[in-house]
Amino acid sequence: MNFHTRKWVKPEDLNPNQTLFGGSLLKWIDEEAAIYAIIQLDTQRCVTKYISEINFVSSAKQGDIIELGMEAIHFGNSSITLKCEVRNKLTRKTILAVDKIVFVALDEQGQPMKHGKTEITYIKDKFAGEN
Repeated sequence: MNFHTRKWVKPEDLNPNQTLFGGSLLKWIDEEAAIYAIIQLDTQRCVTKYISEINFVSSAKQGDIIELGMEAIHFGNSSITLKCEVRNKLTRKTILAVDKIVFVALDEQGQPMKHGKTEITYIKDKFAGEN
């Protein structure tokens, strides 16, 4: 799993229990997953279709640095399925795990479209031949 994004847990991210508010974390996950899907499917027109059970394993508190990891686990005709893990950057302790997040590529009319992708593409590979 690739961990690309780090977040610093700040006071505005806390719930009344003074731990990371789940809604803030879910917003960060959806944004990170969307960026990952956009890069993999090579289109900015994709939407969240499905998020499976969300398993909060542990909490984070103010000052913690967390990192979000995404991995493509399946390519459909018009979709990509990701899995996600969020962990504490310093302790490596898992905070949250999501088994499936599905994004669907859309055409200009907002209908699912075939994307033709079958495997993970890395940015370095996309630009390898350009010099």
